[in-house]
Amino acid sequence: MYALRTAVLRPAGGWTALEVVASTGSTNADLLAEAGRGAPDRSVLIAEEQVRGRGRLDRTWISRPGATVTMSVLWRPEGVPADRLGWLPMLAGVALVDAIAEVAPDVPAAMKWPNDLLVGPSRGKAAGILAEMTAVSGGGPGVVLGIGLNVATPAHELPWGATSLAAHGLTATRAEVVVALLGHLYLREAEWRDAGGDADACGLRSDYRSRCASLGSRVRVERPGGDHLVGMAEDVDPQGRLLVHPDGGERVAVAAGDVVHLRPADHP
Repeated sequence: MYALRTAVLRPAGGWTALEVVASTGSTNADLLAEAGRGAPDRSVLIAEEQVRGRGRLDRTWISRPGATVTMSVLWRPEGVPADRLGWLPMLAGVALVDAIAEVAPDVPAAMKWPNDLLVGPSRGKAAGILAEMTAVSGGGPGVVLGIGLNVATPAHELPWGATSLAAHGLTATRAEVVVALLGHLYLREAEWRDAGGDADACGLRSDYRSRCASLGSRVRVERPGGDHLVGMAEDVDPQGRLLVHPDGGERVAVAAGDVVHLRPADHP
């Protein structure tokens, strides 16, 4: 614990506060509560085990003790317009890819829009990201961002389509993964914040594009209203929306939805 604190907290790492707990229901829920009580900007909460974690679209995320990296961070990016906060989950995705490149350079990693981590030649999902706004009270508005990363979860405990870093040859320890990830998260968010949340000015949009496997792929986007869109994913706009050119139609900017990468044999 001391070594972790030394590596990630100020002055070495830039983070303000760090807490590690043995078990919790949800690190996001816990840190949201702490934010309401005035927890400082750039606080970190890590759990060895999480039993009621939440993912996007109200999915659950349960972490096995000792096999995952389960953490949440609190950011209070004063001066950044609210309409730019949607970049934070995508920023975290870029940080994840870069952290894996640091600790496991032989493990292929990329993003599926907006923020699912794909790992290995078969591009299995290895991590999920969830961002939630804090209450206005208790130190001002902020964002709690949670990351669940499968480091060494056994294959038989993973759902279909999921994978872990260890399954693709990771030899680094979980502590080394945490230090690398928090380092990249801090630097990315600091640059983005200094640019007023402008994803182009700080290079975030360009870097996200280069790490997003969805771009240039034929996709099916399942949207929250229940309909779906099939076409070519062409780009990400300055607001972080996925630009899809549907079959026989005009380009559409997608703000939310689940993306499925289609193979040649797949049908809408």
